[in-house]
Amino acid sequence: MSNSNVRNMTEGKEFSLLIRFAFPMLIGNIFQQFYNLIDSIIVGHFVGSDALAAVGTSASLHFLFFSLCIGMSTGIGILISQYFGANQEKEVKKTIANAIYIIMTAGILMSSISVIFARQILVLLNTDPKILDDSVAFMRIMCGGIIAVAAYNGVAAILRALGDAKTPLIFLIMACLLNVVLDLLFVCVFHWGVRGAGIATVISQFMAAVTCGIYAVIKNPYFRIKKQDMKFDKFIMKRSILIGLPVAAQTALIAVSCVILQGVVNSFGKDVTAAFTAAGRIEQLVQQPFNSLGAAVSTFAGQNIGARKLDRVKKGFNKSVIMVAVFSLFMLVLIQLTSRPIMQLFVDNAEVIRIGSKALKITSLFYFPLGMIYVARGTLNGAGDAAYAMLVGLVEVIGRVGFAAILVTIPFIGIWGIWYTSGLTWFITGLFSVVRYKQGKWKRMSLIDKKITVMET
Repeated sequence: MSNSNVRNMTEGKEFSLLIRFAFPMLIGNIFQQFYNLIDSIIVGHFVGSDALAAVGTSASLHFLFFSLCIGMSTGIGILISQYFGANQEKEVKKTIANAIYIIMTAGILMSSISVIFARQILVLLNTDPKILDDSVAFMRIMCGGIIAVAAYNGVAAILRALGDAKTPLIFLIMACLLNVVLDLLFVCVFHWGVRGAGIATVISQFMAAVTCGIYAVIKNPYFRIKKQDMKFDKFIMKRSILIGLPVAAQTALIAVSCVILQGVVNSFGKDVTAAFTAAGRIEQLVQQPFNSLGAAVSTFAGQNIGARKLDRVKKGFNKSVIMVAVFSLFMLVLIQLTSRPIMQLFVDNAEVIRIGSKALKITSLFYFPLGMIYVARGTLNGAGDAAYAMLVGLVEVIGRVGFAAILVTIPFIGIWGIWYTSGLTWFITGLFSVVRYKQGKWKRMSLIDKKITVMET
């Protein structure tokens, strides 16, 4: 099926394909982080550092509850990329149809649980009583909109699996611009505080889901589902869940470790919490090139594994490592020179700026292993390596919990142990991921071949 909205990555130069796919992803990811940046900057300046801390406290929890939706979307996208690479057009359509059931169920389930138990969870995390009410309100609003985020990410994952990174970008930019306008309206004009920032984000995400979905149906023939495609397919469901749940568990474990670390951060007071929030927003932005490259590698690996072109997968991995090394070095130098003025974009509080500035200098030392996590994860996820997804999540939990428990108690390290914990966790996770790739078990895996295993430890 020939169409300008899809891209076959089983032929052509690997470097060029990865760059052309990753670049729209990068722009899209930057705009997606722009949601958080706008919330933080407007809330930090127009409401105050306490409100910024409230936003940050609930951010890792939102990520935790959204993890199931991320995982299922990833599993569906990987399965579709392998079917597409194998030129099985009928199976691509059937997988898209079955994806609707999976993504909507996951979104409704996670949204309901997180909204109901928001206050209890935040209390367990030692949230400062001064910011508890705002934290609960922001979390409930954001988590209440998980269904919209799930829908957009599901459509985007399918489009990217088909090699189309541009369409999700267009609608994400439109939603981001809407988010900016609504943020200014709800927070600065209506004075709704953190609630206004949350409502603005949810409305914007809902619009991205609806408009992107409609456009995909109109322009992409794979989305024109017929009645026979809507039948429940046991094999497709099983394979989607087989990779989707481990990826969801991986994401959830990472989120749990972040939540635990957030609890440690909260115990040091609101200034450290605000600094951690602002520095985290910046780090999320820095990670976007890695994230984009990882997504490109995942689609590239999935399509080529579907076509059984394993040599191309290895070439794509090696060229991605070079890109990670170059970008890591550039960002290390930039952060070391400009961390203080960057922090001043978020808050006026001198103590928060001082803490956040030093925090960024610490974590920037570990950008290369962070990038390697994304490249190795993209390759292994694209192969359908479900065992890796589970194992790497455990490694991150052990790293964050273990390092945090030890480092913050050492007198000459103290609060800086929070950020050394992040850096060292990236290091051991990156090392584990590369070792898993080098073992080569991914070469014997496939999601679409009923005779090939997808779970091998």
